[in-house]
Amino acid sequence: MGARAARQVRPRYGRMAVAATSTSVTALAVLGGVGVLPSAAEGPQGRPTMETVAETRGTVDLGAARADSRRPATLQGTPTASDAAAGAPALPAGSGDGRRVVFSEGQQRVWLVDAREEVQHTYLVSGSVYDNLEPGTYEVYSRSEQAWGIDDSGTMKYFVRFAQGDNAAIGFHDIPVDDGEPVQSVDELGTPLSHGCIRQRRADAKRLWAFAPLGTTVVVTT
Repeated sequence: MGARAARQVRPRYGRMAVAATSTSVTALAVLGGVGVLPSAAEGPQGRPTMETVAETRGTVDLGAARADSRRPATLQGTPTASDAAAGAPALPAGSGDGRRVVFSEGQQRVWLVDAREEVQHTYLVSGSVYDNLEPGTYEVYSRSEQAWGIDDSGTMKYFVRFAQGDNAAIGFHDIPVDDGEPVQSVDELGTPLSHGCIRQRRADAKRLWAFAPLGTTVVVTT
C-alpha cells in the first residue's frame, strides 16, 4: 500500500474529549493500544510493523484459512446465533468482492466474507474515536500473535495490521489488557473507544486471525 497523506486528527462522534495539544493527542494514541514498541520485525515489502512482536507469518495455516468450500454450511453463510437473534445488519453495499474482511466505521461492525460472497461471521467492534482511517481497500501486511504497548501501557493479542497511521500501525486485535485489567468491557463494543485500531472480543480476534493471513483484503466503509 502506498504512502498516505498525513491528515489532521479529528474527534469521532464526540464521545471522548480530545486534549488541547497535538502532543497529548499523540500520547493518547500511544496509551490507547495502537502505538507499540518499535521493532526490527518487518512485514512484506520491508515495511516496519512499529511493534515489538512475535512475528508468526511462518505458522499461519493458509490451508485452513482458505478452505471455504470445505467448511460446513453452518460456518459459511450464517452469522452466529447471537448475531442472528439480534438482527445483525447485512453486509454493506459496495464493500468489494471476493474473500475479504469488511469494517464499517459507522456501524462499528466487522464482517468476514468468503470467496463465494457468503458471510462467515459478523460482530461488533470498537474502532477509533479519531478520524484516522480513510474508507478504502487495504491489505493485511503484518501479523503478531502478541504485541506490547510502550511504557507498560498494556498488551494485546492477535494483531492483524492492514494500514499505517501517522505514528503506528492500524489493525485488528483483542481488547488490550493493562495492569491485568481490560481497558474496556465487551459490553462497550459497538462504540468507538480506541485511539487508532479496531478492538475485538478475544473469540472474534482469534476468528479473524485464522481468517486473515498476509495478503487478505480489508475493506473499510463509512
